[in-house]
Amino acid sequence: QVQLVESGGGLVQPGGSLRLSCAASGSISSISAMGWYRQSPGKERELVALIVSGTTTNYANSVKGRFTISRDNAKNTLYLQMSSLKPEDTAVYYCNAVVGGRIVWGQGTQVTVSS
Repeated sequence: QVQLVESGGGLVQPGGSLRLSCAASGSISSISAMGWYRQSPGKERELVALIVSGTTTNYANSVKGRFTISRDNAKNTLYLQMSSLKPEDTAVYYCNAVVGGRIVWGQGTQVTVSS
């Protein structure tokens, strides 16, 4: 079993930065890919960024050049560095992990971008 716990969300002004963390525990060696998703009120959950095998990354067009996904295997932690934040980035951010063909989700962390 893999458990994921996100942290680092909060209130930030437009143009600001935040770093989200996702701590993984359990059968870490079984994780083949990890990602960040977000969901705003009234909208479907959408992909923000993916990292596969710890190196290959993919980003939503809306965050390219502003967000960076990374994984620290020594700390069993996934990160999302967010900069140049916009009000439309406001959402609950979730991390997930692909484990043996199953998808495991964290509980989410709220990010609010507002002046």
